[in-house]
Amino acid sequence: MPGRAHHAARGVLEQVLARHGLAFGQQVTLRTLVAAGTPLTADDDVARVRGSLKAAPVDIRATLDALAARQSVLADDALLRPADAGRELLAAVGAETAPLAARIWGGTPDEDPAGAGRVLAPATERADAQLAELTA
Repeated sequence: MPGRAHHAARGVLEQVLARHGLAFGQQVTLRTLVAAGTPLTADDDVARVRGSLKAAPVDIRATLDALAARQSVLADDALLRPADAGRELLAAVGAETAPLAARIWGGTPDEDPAGAGRVLAPATERADAQLAELTA
């Protein structure tokens, strides 16, 4: 059931992203750079995104290249940082998705996410361990 809710909500997000010419992985990668607050090396960004998306490093680097090509990410020496255009893009996506997210998740009792977290956190840890074994 949590997977169905996740995929349904992600489907809504992906529709909004598509209107902005952005793929889900690009949004996560760009958001990671913005959230860092300071420039990151490509390796640091790849490691952070990989922790979220479980994507192959080569795919994340291709995503970074695509974001640089659209001038959403800038490279200064060996460091990457979000360009103003990238920040504006995330702000526009956020403004468009905020009311949608409120309609999707609004009205959920405070104790429900906490209970879901108690179930999903250990399941995520076990899945991460299994993935590490499979990719070692």
